[in-house]
Formats: sequence, structure tokens, C-alpha cells
Amino acid sequence: MGGYLHGFYGKNLRKTLDKNKKSLTYIEPLRAMFWKKWLSNKATDTSPSESFSDLRAVVVSDVGCVRTNNEDAARFVRPADLLVRTSKGFLAIVADGMGGHAAGEIASQMAVETIAKTYYQREETPEESLFLAFTKANRAIWQAASRNARQRGMGTTCTAVVVCDAKLYIAHVGDSRLYLLKNGQLLQLSTDHTYVQMLVQQGVIAPLEAEKHPERNVLTRAMGTHNKVEIDVEAMTHSLENDDRLLLSTDGLYDYLTNDEIAQLMLIPTLNESAQQLVEAAKQRGGHDNITVLLIERLSSEAPQALRPTEEIA
Repeated sequence: MGGYLHGFYGKNLRKTLDKNKKSLTYIEPLRAMFWKKWLSNKATDTSPSESFSDLRAVVVSDVGCVRTNNEDAARFVRPADLLVRTSKGFLAIVADGMGGHAAGEIASQMAVETIAKTYYQREETPEESLFLAFTKANRAIWQAASRNARQRGMGTTCTAVVVCDAKLYIAHVGDSRLYLLKNGQLLQLSTDHTYVQMLVQQGVIAPLEAEKHPERNVLTRAMGTHNKVEIDVEAMTHSLENDDRLLLSTDGLYDYLTNDEIAQLMLIPTLNESAQQLVEAAKQRGGHDNITVLLIERLSSEAPQALRPTEEIA
């Protein structure tokens, strides 16, 4: 995990709506009045859940070859209740903490735990629920750091994706990444909140220069470092189809592997072996940071899945 560049974070949460992207600032309380009716209508329409069966996920988190503690955290949540799964989907989260005295570990764990709990408690849409969950997690980390001098300044990146009826919803702060492997091609769905990425967007440097830039891990935005944070929430145009795979990872992976190398390792047929090989490849390149990968694949609707209790993989 790199440093944090103060002054580049959004001072006020923006409210913008364009074709594909949302940054949300306020949720109408009246929306909840229509939620039960929406759920009842949703329950009678079984076609999405019939065509979209289930997901399989694997989490591998490694301390790396240099560090003695792991400041990464990850979680995958699969609700057992079909109604919840239909309306709120599956949730995957990866976070990369920062701060001395093990504070980074605390921040990343607080992020994934708060988001996982809050997301399913909310009755709003997936996008709105993600925004509210991230907002609550940011506030919780900020307040904890304010009360404890040893945790002051702690923060974390956080990237989450909801898969709901094959649709993808992403919430993102920092430089942990979300990738989609579709038809053998690797697509980065998240945009890094880093100083170097800002230079790329401004046309100051080329993307190839950014890959080796000495300040490529300097964050412009992080969870918990301020009482408010700008959260990117987006309904993706891509969907998760059969044979597609999603990858959430911390920078300990992509700092050492190219996109082509990541794509090749994601093509390994067995999901668990693919995740293990991704981590091992990063370690073979030096492994100077913690390495966390969360791999997700869609299961064929032709293979019936036994009902399982709510499943959390962390």
C-alpha cells in the first residue's frame, strides 16, 4: 500500500449523473415506502434467478515476502435467501489498509465488515446501498482514528462489486482494482484514485509511463482519512456471463504482473488454482507488499445448486 496525498481528495461529495456513472449524495427517505411493493413484484418474476444460477468465489490473501503483517482484507457474501439474492445480489469486497501500529489492519477489517453488514441492512437499490455502506464505513474508521492516538491517520482503500441478476455494480475508493475477464480479454473496471492516474487523465504523462512511475502508489483518495470521502458508485454496462470471471485485487498483485500475465493466470480452469497462481506469481517477482485476490466465476444455470446458508468467505 502506498502513501496518501492530502489535499487531492474531494472536499464535498459530488452529485453527478451521466450515462453510466453515479456519485450519490442523498437518498430519499420516501424510497423505502415503495420497497416492499417492489420486492413483492420482484418475487413473482422468477426469470432472472432462473437464468442466473449462482456464483463461486475464492479468496487468497498472502503477507508477501517482506512484510510481517497483512493489512489487506477481503470478503465474499452469498445470501441464502433467494429474495435477498434476487434484490441485493452477491457482494465482494477487497480493502488495503495503511497506518502504523497495525492500524492498517484495523481500517481494512472495519471497512469490509461495516460494508458487508450495512449493505444488506439497507432497503435501497444496490447502487444506493453501496454508497450508504461506504459512507458509514468511512465515518466509522474516521471516528475510531480520532479517538485513538495510535490509530490516528489510519485509512484503507476499498473496492466492492455487487453481482445482481448478472448486472454489476461497483463502489470504489483508492487503488484496489476490479477486473473483468470476458472472452479472454482483461478489462479494468475501476479507475485508480492515485496521483499518477490523475496525471494520466490530465495528459501530463502517458499510461505506459504511469506503470513505472515512482509515485504510482500515492493515493489521492482513501477511506477513513477524512470525515467525508468521495465515493465512485457505478452501474456497469458489462454483465457477468458464463465463462466470465471477476477479479478484485490489491496493488500487491498488479504492481508485479502485467495485464496480459494476469489474464493468462485467470484462464486457469480451476478457480482456486488460478487464485493461488496469481499470488505465487506476484511473490516470485518480489512480493514486497501484501497480496490479495478475490476471484469470482458464474456457475452454469444447468447445474442445480443446493441451498446453502448465508456464505461468507474472508
